[in-house]
Parts: sequence; structure tokens; C-alpha cells
Amino acid sequence: MITSPAFAGKHYAVLGLARSGLATVEALLASGARVTAWDGKEDARAKVTGEVTFADPVEIDLTGYAGVVVSPGVPLNRHPIAAHAARFGVPVISDIELFAQARPSLPPHKVVGITGTNGKSTTTALIAHIVETAGVPTLVGGNIGLPILGRDPLPAGGVYVLELSSYQIDITQSLDCDVAVLTNITPDHLDRYDGFEGYAASKERLFAMQSPDRTAIIAVEDAPSAAIASRRPGVVAVRSTDVVGQQDWPALQGPHNAQNAVIAIAACRAFGIGEDAIARGLATYPGLPHRMQRVAEKKGVLFVNDSKATNATATAPALGAYPKIHWILGGLPKTDDLDDCAPYFDHVVAAYTIGQAGPMFARILREAGKPVTESETLERAVADAAAAAAPGEVVMLSPACASFDQFSDYEARGDAFRRAVEGLSL
Repeated sequence: MITSPAFAGKHYAVLGLARSGLATVEALLASGARVTAWDGKEDARAKVTGEVTFADPVEIDLTGYAGVVVSPGVPLNRHPIAAHAARFGVPVISDIELFAQARPSLPPHKVVGITGTNGKSTTTALIAHIVETAGVPTLVGGNIGLPILGRDPLPAGGVYVLELSSYQIDITQSLDCDVAVLTNITPDHLDRYDGFEGYAASKERLFAMQSPDRTAIIAVEDAPSAAIASRRPGVVAVRSTDVVGQQDWPALQGPHNAQNAVIAIAACRAFGIGEDAIARGLATYPGLPHRMQRVAEKKGVLFVNDSKATNATATAPALGAYPKIHWILGGLPKTDDLDDCAPYFDHVVAAYTIGQAGPMFARILREAGKPVTESETLERAVADAAAAAAPGEVVMLSPACASFDQFSDYEARGDAFRRAVEGLSL
């Protein structure tokens, strides 16, 4: 784990004991700090080991505390901890801020921070894959699900690749990224901000924390991102249309992945990584599970798992990635239309609907002139689509719906798709 003498002898409160909270407690204790920890769930508290005092930071005197480390899931616009900590002059911080404070005691290294509404995880994983392909030590952390303080420090010359949500940026004050990246900004998480402007301002803070000589990379394909770029001198402005050779990157198909790739290329060039390594990294990138993941090719038919696409906006670029698709969709509907997908209906050879949204989506697609099979279940849909698909075509699960009507989450749905494909007797 990452520890630092900067924390020794200090007293911290940790609110929220999920993965990042537990890693924070362990790192602080190993650094010689005192820790008061709290989570409203008894089973979460039971996972804590070491000499910790359990108390809710909202209900205690915080005099002398060095900080309150808060889980990104705590809604600070509604939770009383922000006002309570302010009364004692104690900063509310994130595990990312602790990492920033630990950096001077780590072996010499670089940090790239990636934020944006969409594409953060793929861009994070892709940058790390290219850096690793170049033979440079690297690790990923942050919002991608890997608490950075729980990772072992890199040797000298390594590159930390951090996915950063707006929530994490809100409670990080000193992360001076060598390279900071913005993928895009569209309305999201508006329940946590004072309007869309507040959400966009949160993203911009990643660049405000940089020293003037650092690198800022921004995809300028939406107005809010372009506005941020216009306020940042020396910004590296990129567009998805800048990429060349995307046909040679199997796991990076579609316009959204063109944007992810052009950002990753710019970031890796900023670290001095050679063009040969970048090309090999793009070609060998395996993709993330459940995000346009190529799970099998059988008798010339490619099977793609895009279970993470839980709304029509997320499904649209997946439909744009391939010209002939047997599209499996449906589940628990979030909207009553497929308008965002309509520009790509000409890529759909046939559709196979499942779940609660099945009848509604079947009606919409038939009205658009598409052949539809109401398969109802995912296993049946995979069999129906596989039987109809010809060599050179794609069978893709990109449901444009939540999963909870038939599965525990999108990961369970994607795993069920993979198993169904593996069980095909083609």
C-alpha cells in the first residue's frame, strides 16, 4: 500500500468504509496516523482491522483533526459533515488528496488524471495499457474501482493513471497532475450540483490544480469542454476525427472510442512514449469487461458484450461501430424511446428484445422497418440472433436499459451473455 511520513502523528476521521475507505484506514494506520472511522452499516465497520476508534465524525469534536476523509459516495451538498467540519476548520478531503500529499515521499514518478462524463474508464485503461506496452511501470487507480492508497508504490520512473470523478475532484485540493485529461461533459449528477454549470466547474478544477508547465489535454467536441479549453493556455485540443488507423484497433471501434484513443495517444506522447509502442498498445488493447467487449468469434460471427450500455445514449455509439448488427436490447427501461439510437438503425440487420422494455422496443423498431424477434430472455435472444447471423456480421448485447428486471446488475447480465455465447453449438 501507499504510505507516507506526511501522515504520521496526525489524527484523521474517515467517513464511509467501502473499498476506498478501508484502503484509506489501512494506509493511514500504516503511516503512523490515528484514525476515527465510521460507516452507518455495521457489516462495513466489521471489516476494519487495526486500532481504530469508531465514531460518526458528524457527532464528535473535530478539534485537532488533520482532515475528514470522505467517500465520494457521500453527497456533500446534503450531508451535514461539510458544515460540521468547517466549524472546526478541518478540511474535507478524498483519498486522492491523501495520495497527492504522499507524492513527495514516493519514488520519482508521473501522474495522469482523467475526468469527463463518458469514456473515463476506457481512456484510463487504454493509457495504462500503452504505457505498460512501452515497458514503463504503471498502475491505475481512483474511480475505476481500485483505491489508489491500496496499491503498492511504483518504482522510480513509473506512471500513475487515475480515473477521477467530479465527486473525487470536489474533495481534492492539491493533485498537480503532470497530464490532466478531459474527455467530454454532458449533463450528469445534477442532483449533486447547483446546475450544469456547477458540474462543469467541478471538472475544470482538475486543471486549476495543475502547475503552469503541466500538460492539459481536452477533447473539444462539446461546448462546455471547448469553453474550458479556451480558458487554459497551451492546452492540447484533440478531436475524434484526428485519429488514423482505427480499423487496426479491434477493441476500440466506434466514434466514442475514437475520442478515447486520440486522448490516450496525446497523453502518451506527453510522456515521451514512442510511436511504435503507442501503435502496438492501440492494436493489443483488450478492452474493459462489458464495454464493447469482444467475447467470441464463431463461424465468422463476432459476439460483442456491451452490457454496460444502460441507456440509449450509451448504446448509440456501439451501434455506430459495426455495419451489420444483430442487436439484443431491452431490460428495465429508463426512457420510452430509442431516439439517440435512430441515426444508426441502418446498421441493424435485426433486433431481439428482452425484459420489460421488450414489447415497447419491438414496436419502435418495427415502426422503423426493422425485423424484430421478441425473445423475452437473454439466453433465447443469443440463440435467436446466432441462428440468424451470417459470417461477417455481429451479434451484440447493447441493451439500452438497466438490468434489474432480470439480473442483479449489468455485470451479471454481461456474464450471462458470455455464458450463453460459450454454450452455443454452432
